[in-house]
Amino acid sequence: MSFNDDAQLDTSQVESGGSGGFGGGGGFPGGLQVGGGIGGLILLVLALIFGGGNILGGGGDSGSTTGGLPSQQLQSDQVAAGGQVDRNQFSQCKRGADANKNDVCLIIATVNSVQDYWAKTLPKYQVTYEPAKTVIYQGQTQSQCGTANSQVGPFYCPLDAKVYIDASFFQELRDKFGANGGQLAKEYVIAHEYGHHVQDLLGILNKAQQDPQGPNSGSVRIELMADCLAGTWVKHATETTDASGTPLLKPITQEDIKSALSAAAAVGDDRIQRKAQGRITPETWTHGSAEARQHWFMQGYETGDLNQCNTFGVPTVS
Repeated sequence: MSFNDDAQLDTSQVESGGSGGFGGGGGFPGGLQVGGGIGGLILLVLALIFGGGNILGGGGDSGSTTGGLPSQQLQSDQVAAGGQVDRNQFSQCKRGADANKNDVCLIIATVNSVQDYWAKTLPKYQVTYEPAKTVIYQGQTQSQCGTANSQVGPFYCPLDAKVYIDASFFQELRDKFGANGGQLAKEYVIAHEYGHHVQDLLGILNKAQQDPQGPNSGSVRIELMADCLAGTWVKHATETTDASGTPLLKPITQEDIKSALSAAAAVGDDRIQRKAQGRITPETWTHGSAEARQHWFMQGYETGDLNQCNTFGVPTVS
């Protein structure tokens, strides 16, 4: 979806990554990266296992989530040497027109829209929305869940309630994973990660850890729910506004939906595994098949209803 040229962007909802660590160190000591969503599937290629979370399925205290180490730690030579995204770059992101031509500005504009949507929506379900900042970095930065780097991809960290994203991932999504590179493919990535934040607020983000692998596991159900929640945002995205009430986004098109679906399919566990290892092993899935990811995104988009995203309320999801 394209942004309205005159919509005003709020850069206070994002921050620059890079403080505390562009040198050394791999792994995720003492922390857990939750729901890698699109970017997290890169970890399958690296033989890593992401944690997950829970939402409409109920139960659990995500605040106590501390997580364990992945099955393999990233070694320091796998971590890209990075540079900090200078916050001064954010000053270039003033209007929707900037978001339509610059990916850093697109992240900011999407964060603005997604957070406006959830701030207006969750109170209807008797839940107060607590804003979460997005950390935009280049190459590598530190989160309370451990090292964020461009190979890990976008993720939500429940320990500091922040989303982490390297804007260069969008090119990887297109070139390595086969998404079509459209605007909504990129915006879907961000909306998915904020789906995990909503799951965190609802207190069900820990179910993925309790049942971490398999085509109908808690991890897969959490990820598909985040896809569905991203779909509900898309349904209502044109209703989101900047601080002055100007709509942030232009009307959605069928090409936009095709773009989002291309991203959802590109990062299905089956597609990733076939490309990485030449075979599909559903018993190790953590995010869901390409078909399931598309289905649950469309479930959210077509209904626009949070309650229709209860992946824990159905016998099978993949």
